[in-house]
Amino acid sequence: MKVKFGKTDCPPQIAYTLVEVMVSVFVLALMLISLYGGFSAGFAVVQLARENLRATQIMMQKMETVRLLKWSQLLDTNNFLQPTFKDYYDPTGTNSGAAGTVYQGFVTTNAAWGVSPDYANNMRAVTVTIFWTNYLHNPSTNFIVRTRTMQTFVARFGMQNYIYQ
Repeated sequence: MKVKFGKTDCPPQIAYTLVEVMVSVFVLALMLISLYGGFSAGFAVVQLARENLRATQIMMQKMETVRLLKWSQLLDTNNFLQPTFKDYYDPTGTNSGAAGTVYQGFVTTNAAWGVSPDYANNMRAVTVTIFWTNYLHNPSTNFIVRTRTMQTFVARFGMQNYIYQ
């Protein structure tokens, strides 16, 4: 049995219209842009987490140095506990220029606050503050200065002298 489709015997053409194609291309482009934005944000978060972790490692190194010092060495900040320091994200890359983020740090040893006056001369607050910026990663944008601080209290008679006799 033959079906007539108008004046000819040809079946109608089945295809997408131009509007449907344009809408689908727009939706696909929107999804790809969103995917790219998601990946970019994810990589930025991972990079920031790595920089934060490295800053914490550097501060812990300084605090471990404080733990190894005698009381007299703790008070002599020019010879034993340097008041300023510079460290890198990748210390092994300093010769090749691939060291990455530069961390600037400060170590302060102050009299402890909130302590009874009888014990104030026998206690110090040691603070390690570290600064770095995102300038090396993207110099064309405004850079953001990041900072972290770690503080501990050191008691004169709580320090052990078993390392340096």
